[in-house]
Amino acid sequence: MVDDPNGLFHEGEVQRRDVGPDDVKISIEFCGICHSDLHQVSGDWPGSIFPMVPGHEIVGVIEEVGSAAAQNFAVGQRVGVGCFVGSCGQCDACRSGHEQFCEKGQISTYNAMDYEGNPTYGGYSRSMTVDSRYVIRIPDALDSAHAAPLLCAGVTLFAPMERWGVEEGTTLAVIGMGGIGHIGVQMGQSRGANVTVIGRTDSKKADAMRFGASRFLTVDQLRADPKLQGSFDVILNTTAGSNDVDLYLSLLTVDGVYVPLGLGDEQLSFAPSSLFWNNRVIAGSLIGGVGLNQKSISYCAAEGIAPQIEIVPGTAEAVNDAYARLKRSDVRYRFVIDMRVPSPDAAAEYPEN
Repeated sequence: MVDDPNGLFHEGEVQRRDVGPDDVKISIEFCGICHSDLHQVSGDWPGSIFPMVPGHEIVGVIEEVGSAAAQNFAVGQRVGVGCFVGSCGQCDACRSGHEQFCEKGQISTYNAMDYEGNPTYGGYSRSMTVDSRYVIRIPDALDSAHAAPLLCAGVTLFAPMERWGVEEGTTLAVIGMGGIGHIGVQMGQSRGANVTVIGRTDSKKADAMRFGASRFLTVDQLRADPKLQGSFDVILNTTAGSNDVDLYLSLLTVDGVYVPLGLGDEQLSFAPSSLFWNNRVIAGSLIGGVGLNQKSISYCAAEGIAPQIEIVPGTAEAVNDAYARLKRSDVRYRFVIDMRVPSPDAAAEYPEN
């Protein structure tokens, strides 16, 4: 846990509620470190609540089941928790499977208050109690460590690909080859799309091709080659940058869509004419509801899609080191904390990662 934006992580205790009829108690095994955790802990975004226990990419094993939850879950079952742990369940958004847009306000897995006014704490912890209606079943084909980042990063890519029909023959561009982008390349390739990766430099070109891209282009190459205009049906921008929007829009086909997925602080700036030509679209996308997250992780398991990870021991010292490295972009491609007690030899267990 961390006590303030300038503080370091340290070990501590938080109060978890008793298991209610709809709840399950999960013994946490792994929790991914999302870049949004870094922003929230550092106070880069408004509304940080301290003390804070981050983590919304959680995988573990059920150790206790409420009476109603027992109809769908069992002790010993492997499950996950994503970005939110509650919603009203009654509004149009919730009833349509978009609980993340709950009109009453979805309850984030951490850094939020539940409807009773109690703070929520995330997965950098040994256990948690959660409403079973927001729990994701982890398929047998996915190991727990690699499954964890898919509960946020995975559905972040899966949602726009589902919505905009990325399929066989789609020309797809993925901007950025980071923790989200490298999953997007795999996912697009698995759906039969022709995937191009766009980067500031070509330093990750080899990785992009290894993950399934058919081409790698730098931003300078895009600017220098007008023949690339009108090339892509869908562009997913996984970076937080707001620059070059007019350039990216010019790359779209008729009815093509540009989806910015990175949560940057700057406003998008573009000429309206960039949209008028070719009926181009700029579309928003934010994770996915519970049902879509389950569909996403089941798809990843079936298609062999997994993030490249580096295991972080479940100690405050190791997490502080991982955050320092994340600030300088020193990770390929996702950190995952091993919260098991006692923790096995993760290096031996995940030699390839």
